[in-house]
Parts: sequence; structure tokens; C-alpha cells
Amino acid sequence: MRLTSIDCLILLLYLVFALGIALSFRSRIKTSVDFLLTGRTFPLWICALAFAGASISAPEVIGLSALGARYGLQAAHFYGIAAIPAMAILGLFLMPLYYGSKARSVPEFLGLRFDHKTRILTACLFALMTVFSSSISLYAIARVVQGLHVFDGLFRSIGRPASEIFLFAIVLSAIIVIVCVIAGGLAGTMYTQVLNFCMFVAGLLPLTLLGLKSIGGWAGLKASLSVPFMHEWKGALHANGNPMSFDIVSLCVGLGLALGAGYWFTNVSVLQPALASTDADAARRVPLIAAIPRMLFPFLVIVPGLMAIALPTPHSVTTVTTNPDGSIVHSIQVVSPEAAQGKGIVPAKIDPATGQPAKTAGGQAQRSYDMAVPNMLLHYFPTGMLGLGFAALLAAFMSGMAGNVAAVNTVFTRDIYQSAIRRGASEEPCLAVARWTTVASVVRSLGGVYAIARFESVLEPLILIASIVNAPLLAAVLLGAFWKRSTGHGAFAGLISGTVAAILHHGLTLSAETHPGIHGGWIRVAHQYPNEITQNVWGAVFAFCLGALVVVVASLATSPRSERELVGMVYSLTPRPEQHRAEWWRRPEALAVAILVGAIAINIFLA
Repeated sequence: MRLTSIDCLILLLYLVFALGIALSFRSRIKTSVDFLLTGRTFPLWICALAFAGASISAPEVIGLSALGARYGLQAAHFYGIAAIPAMAILGLFLMPLYYGSKARSVPEFLGLRFDHKTRILTACLFALMTVFSSSISLYAIARVVQGLHVFDGLFRSIGRPASEIFLFAIVLSAIIVIVCVIAGGLAGTMYTQVLNFCMFVAGLLPLTLLGLKSIGGWAGLKASLSVPFMHEWKGALHANGNPMSFDIVSLCVGLGLALGAGYWFTNVSVLQPALASTDADAARRVPLIAAIPRMLFPFLVIVPGLMAIALPTPHSVTTVTTNPDGSIVHSIQVVSPEAAQGKGIVPAKIDPATGQPAKTAGGQAQRSYDMAVPNMLLHYFPTGMLGLGFAALLAAFMSGMAGNVAAVNTVFTRDIYQSAIRRGASEEPCLAVARWTTVASVVRSLGGVYAIARFESVLEPLILIASIVNAPLLAAVLLGAFWKRSTGHGAFAGLISGTVAAILHHGLTLSAETHPGIHGGWIRVAHQYPNEITQNVWGAVFAFCLGALVVVVASLATSPRSERELVGMVYSLTPRPEQHRAEWWRRPEALAVAILVGAIAINIFLA
């Protein structure tokens, strides 16, 4: 299957709508405030859908489907444990502080809660992390463009080699993001994220339904995976009996707290839609409402990865046919080496130096698990539907990438430029700085794209950078929000020590599947993990625990601020948001309990 003119028309219509939404906000942008912020006038449903759309990204969609293909339904823990509880806690306890303090970013909140140096350090770390995350997004969408052969015909017609399609897709995607963000600012980005969320569901829900129908439903999927899947990963099973080798500490502290809560509590690109709500009560409801569709996302991204592995692996076949006249015809169906040495329709990775399938440190064939969903689209979707499926992946890329760039603009312009470089700068130069930051952040993202290609899945570098930045940042945020004794010196020292701990852990450890270098062990290999996901999750555990410990010790050794100064920034000292006179089941607390019960039920079902 290849994209036809109808598929290209669907893609073009999506891009026209996305660019049209962004351009419609261009005339409203007069100052940096218009560009970087939104007035707190957005209705609840727009904020909730934008919040859900901001959390969708190409690395998440491609990476979690790859995780499903590689490790099975245990990948659903990334939603049930790392997402839903954190979203409930965010809505109930942290949003009143973020919204009530009038901060528009996490660095600004920490600057209000602690001091200026903590704000600047947090802003720098977040900017670096977001630029690296954008590199992962660009790599992911370029791999999808390659896999779906979108520009093959164009490059053949102009006589250019197919190897240049990857770079072309990266540059084209970067230009589209720059235009959308510069034209629409944060408000335009939010409305585009609503469109992207709808496109994502519309494109991937039919894929899951068609796949399940063809494979015999849920029972057929389990039957096709049970024997070969467990046999293949028998050697990777840990004592606790799961292929990802998680124990209770790495599962709860690492995945659930340091990475899960670290992402939802500290990611500016996700928090911005909630901070645009009309009042504090609506801001609390935004992550809670967004958690409802998030509970169903495993069926949209992880189940297709499972089905990609469950399908038969193609092999070269020779068919001998004897005609009535006695002649014998040999028909040979040849498949590529990467397809033949893959698993299901997940191909093997090819070493560019040898042209043969690449091998892991253990001698196993490396597989391009990131191609699980693109190959599922090619396998199941007919003409027209294929364009819709690719539009869904493109929407995920646009939503995550544009949200990241908008967040970097806010953090750099407000928390670094206006706060440290040029205090009190007028609006005109700040608007220019914000727009040039859009271009600069996307251009910097181009530099990290080719480093991502050395990982087996885009989720591995994403978890690595989260363990270095989000995990220690979470320690400072939690202790600042719930412990009035914590100080600015303690938060600053905790951020530095936690970040250094994560970097040292990466330099001293390695997974059994990789070689020393970008995957770890670049200092020396002091410990070996069974896989890279577990390695990075444990890095987050060490970063969070050491960061929290240093915050506590350093805070106890320094003088805290008075309680009067901390009203609105520490939960115990902040007046509770006024509850509207409504039945108990309409309150955020009841909604949070219902969401947690639903998440537990889905995890039990997937277990």
C-alpha cells in the first residue's frame, strides 16, 4: 500500500485546517503577552481537550506502541500507573497553587515559592529538556514519513535518492511547526491541539477495531501472543515474572512518581491549557476531565503494537506450479532482509555500514519497534483511510511539538530573558525575542535528531531526559508545595544534586542489550540492567530520592520564609477553592475518585 491522491488530499485538508486555525489568531497578537499567554477566558471543554491534545505527541504514540510490541500489555502501566493517578492529584492539589499564584509556568511558580536562582536554573533545565524532546518528535515523524513512503514518487520524479527523504521530512515538519506557532501563539496552539486530539482519535480508533476484527477479537489476540511472545522473552524475565523487569520500587517510585508525576506536575506545555481556564474550579477540572479519554489510550496505541507482533512474519516463498501443458512455473516472492528477520510486521533494523540486520550486544537482531503503528496502517487501511491514519500520526506530532515550542517560548522569554537578561524589557523587543525563540528552538532540535536513531525506540531517550530533568524537579515542586519549611537554597541544591545523580547513574550503568556510549556506561559499567527502559527508570528513582533528600537537609540548615509570604504557594497555608453549591457527585473530588476506580478496572482487565 502507498499513499494515493485521495490520501494526500486528506492530509492536505488537515494541514489547511491546522494552519488556518493558527493564522486566524495572527491579527490578535500585538504584544508578547498576546503571543505567550492567554487570557483566562477559555471555556472548560476547550482547555480539557487542549490539555489532552498537549499530552499527545509523536514520541508517545510511536514509543508506546513500540513498547507494546516489545513488552506486551505491561506497557499499559505507563497509563494506569504513570498517568491517571498523577492527573487526579494534579487537579485536586497542585492546580489550586499554580492557578492561585498567577504563575504561568513551573519555573515562575518556583521563583515565587523559593527565589530567583531556582527559577533561572529550572527554566534552563526545562528549555534543554524540551528542545531534546522536540528532536525526538522530529525523528519520529520522519521515520513515519519514510515508512509510509509519502514522498517516494516525488523523489523518483526529480531523480533524488530515497535516502534524502528522511532529512526532507525533518526540515518540512520543522517549517510547518514554526509557521503555526509564530502565527497563532499560545492561543492558536491550544485550538490546534483540540483539532489534533480529534484527528488522533478518528485515525487510530478504526485501526484498533479493524485489527481486532481480523485477528479474532481480544481472545484471538491473546491466543496469538501467549506462546511465541512469552517464549521469545523467556530469557529476559526477571524474578518478579514480568518482561520489563520492574519490581515494586521501580514501578511505584520510578514509573509512578518520579516519571509519571514528574511529567504531569512539571511539564509547562501540558499545564498551559489548564492555566488558561476561567477560574480556579475550572482549572482543577481540566486534568480530571482530560484523564477520562487518557484511560482509553492504551487501546489506541499499545494494542496496535501488540497486533503488529501477533501477525505472521513474512518470508521469501517459492511456489511451483505445473500447467496443463506440462510446463513448470516457479514463482518467487522475495521479502527484504529486514522484514524476514523481524517479528510479525515489525522489521529488523539495518546496519548502514554492512547493509545487514543490526545486532544487539547479546547477538539478537535489533528490531524497529517504532514502525509498529506505521506498518499496521499499511497493512489494514485501504485508500483514503491510509491518509486519515497518517493524518492522525501527523496530528500527534504537531500537537506535541507545537506545545513544546510554545512552552519554550514562554519559559525563555518570561523566565530567562525578562527575568535575568533584560529585566523590565518593553513589550516590543520581548515579542521579537519570543518569535525568534520559536525559530531557534526548532533549529536546535534538528541537531539532536540523528542521535535518536541510535536508540531502539524513541521512548528510551524520552525517559532518559525525563529522569535527568523531571525527576529532581518533581522533588523541589512537591516539597515546595506541601512542606512550608523548604527553602530556596534547599530547592536549588536539590535540583543540582538530583540532576547530577541521574547523569552519573547513566554514565555508570548499562543495559544488557546495548554497548557503552550514548546508551550509558560512558564512565564505566558498574552495574548492568536487563533493558534500557529499566535502566532509565532507576535513574529517575535515584535522581528523585537524592534530590528530595538534599532539599530536606539543606532546607533544615537554612532559614525559611515567613508563613505570610507563602500563602497561595503552600497547600496547608492556602485557602481552599470555593465549592459551588452542587451535589457531591459533581465536585472534583468525586470525579477524581471515579477516574481512579476506572483506571484500576482497566489495569485489572489488561493484566
